[in-house]
Amino acid sequence: MGAVFKREFRAFFTSPVGYVVLAALGFFAGLFFYAANILGLSSDLSPVFSSMFTFILMILPLVTMRLLSDEKRQKTDQALLTSPVSLTGIVLGKYFAALLVYSLFLLEMIVFAMIIAFQVTPDWTIFLGNCIGILLIGGFIISIGILISSLTESQLIAAIGTLAISFVLLLMDGIAYQFSNYKILTTIVNFLSISSRYSNFTSGIIAYDDIIYFVSMQALILFLTVRVLDRKRWG
Repeated sequence: MGAVFKREFRAFFTSPVGYVVLAALGFFAGLFFYAANILGLSSDLSPVFSSMFTFILMILPLVTMRLLSDEKRQKTDQALLTSPVSLTGIVLGKYFAALLVYSLFLLEMIVFAMIIAFQVTPDWTIFLGNCIGILLIGGFIISIGILISSLTESQLIAAIGTLAISFVLLLMDGIAYQFSNYKILTTIVNFLSISSRYSNFTSGIIAYDDIIYFVSMQALILFLTVRVLDRKRWG
């Protein structure tokens, strides 16, 4: 897993992808910080995190679109699948490399918090909740992106597919409202909703069931990705 992780992490910065993603996230985060905290004279970074939510959904597919689809396009997938690294190690290596690239974005949020701390004491509980929430959301989208990337050799299709699924999950609350008369369906849709769970973190509520939900869903999706690769290995 370590070799795959190092290879993928380096690959993000030997191409423009890593720089573009971090620059885009940094630009919008800085813009929202200036508007909400500098001009608005507020010590609460929650609006910045909340405003970044939609942009993260749109930008992260750029991180994941090439992770496995590019291997297939360049005909290096069979060499990778028959390497001494286990399929689980391959998937986890790529997942953690993408997650680390995304996590670098949180360093800027820490800088924002330190700037505020020079003037007033921020609510560190809310800040920590937002950091955990945004990290779990990012990991969730990355896991979805890896799964979609394993199903196609087209990076464009992988990006669009990840984006589409992410927005469907975001709209689960509205879907649940439309089918409120069907209790079983509403229960399933509410369970899959990510916006309501994320909103708990933005309020500084670090609920273990929400953390378990995001971690277990990521584990399930990564497991499905391993199964897809396993079929390709013997296909």
